[in-house]
Amino acid sequence: MNFDLNFYKGKNVLITGHTGFKGSWMSVMLTNVQANIIGYSSCSKTETRLFDLCNIENQITHIKGDIRDLQHLLEVFKKYKPEIVIHMAAQPIVRDGYKDPISTYSTNVMGTVNICEAIKQTSSVRSFLNVTTDKVYENKEWEWGYRENEPLDGYDPYSNSKSCSELVTHSYKSSFFSDGHVAISTARAGNVIGGGDFANDRIIPDCIRAAIKGENIIVRNPLSTRPYQHVLEPIYAYLMIAAKQYDNNKYASWYNVGPNDQDCFQTGSLVELFVKHWGENLKWISRDDGGPHETTFLKLDCSKLKTTFNWEPRWNLETAIEKVIEWNKVWISGGNVRSIMDKQINEFINGGIN
Repeated sequence: MNFDLNFYKGKNVLITGHTGFKGSWMSVMLTNVQANIIGYSSCSKTETRLFDLCNIENQITHIKGDIRDLQHLLEVFKKYKPEIVIHMAAQPIVRDGYKDPISTYSTNVMGTVNICEAIKQTSSVRSFLNVTTDKVYENKEWEWGYRENEPLDGYDPYSNSKSCSELVTHSYKSSFFSDGHVAISTARAGNVIGGGDFANDRIIPDCIRAAIKGENIIVRNPLSTRPYQHVLEPIYAYLMIAAKQYDNNKYASWYNVGPNDQDCFQTGSLVELFVKHWGENLKWISRDDGGPHETTFLKLDCSKLKTTFNWEPRWNLETAIEKVIEWNKVWISGGNVRSIMDKQINEFINGGIN
C-alpha cells in the first residue's frame, strides 16, 4: 500500500526527538509536504548533528524540552494542539544504558508515561505512534523472526526500558483510550543506517569515522546478526501507520518494521559491503573490546505490516549502503546536505522497490 504523504499537509504533527537521527529525516520529509511540525527535544548537542546540517530549524516549531517534564509537555500540547503525535525521544544506545541505567529508565519509561498523559489531556490528538525497537522482545537467539505476539522482556537496561515503554502504551490504550477516540500503535524497528548518523557505538558511524581518518574499521561483534535497513524505511512506515490509523482506528496495533530476511546481515558482512562501496583501500579488523552483553542473533517477522498495509521494503541493504556513502561523501566534501536528503527522499518515494 502506497500512501500519499500529502495527507500531512497542514496537519499539526508533534514529534518528540526531532533533533535526533530519525527525527531529522522525518522532519525533512514532512516539511517537504508542508506539515506543521512541532518538534520537542532535549536538544543535547553532539559535535556534529544532522538536525543542524539540514538547516531545518526555521521551518518548524522547534521546542527545547525534556520528556520527563510533564508540566512543560502539557503546556506545549495545550498551546499547539497536535493532531498526530510521533514519539521518538529516547536514550537510544545499548551501551549507554549500562553506564547510566537510571537516566535510561527515567527517559524511556517515565518519558512515555508523560507523553501518554499529555495525549490523555489533549482533545485534539487523533493518532499516536510510539516508536520503540526490535530489542523489546525476550531474545532466545533463535533463527526465525520475532512476531508481535512474542513476550516482551529486553535483556539490558536500554532494551528493557523500551519493553516497559511498550507496556506503558498498552496500559494507557486499554485504560484511557478503549473507546478509540485516539488511535494508538507502537512500531518496533530494526537497526537503521543512513546519512547523518553520528552516534557512538553504532557500526556505520564507526565505519565513517575510520574512513575519514584513514584507519582500519574496528568491528566488535562481526558474527552478530541484525535486521539492517535504511532510515527512510521505518520513517515512511511510521508515517504510513500514523496516517492510516488517523483515518481508521482498525489499523491501531503493534507492528514490526524491518527488512526482508535476505537483508538480516551479520555485522561483518555489512562492513564488507561498506568497504566495497567506499573504496580507497579501506579495511576492517575484528576486535572484541570486552564490553557488556549484546545480543548475537536478532530477526523480525514483518508479516503483519506487510499483510495489513500491503507494505514491502523498498531498498535492499546494498542500495542502502550506497545511499549512506553517497550522503557522507557529499557531507565530507562540504556539499549541500539538505539537497542530498531531498534527492534521496524523492528517490525512495518515487523509485519503487529493488
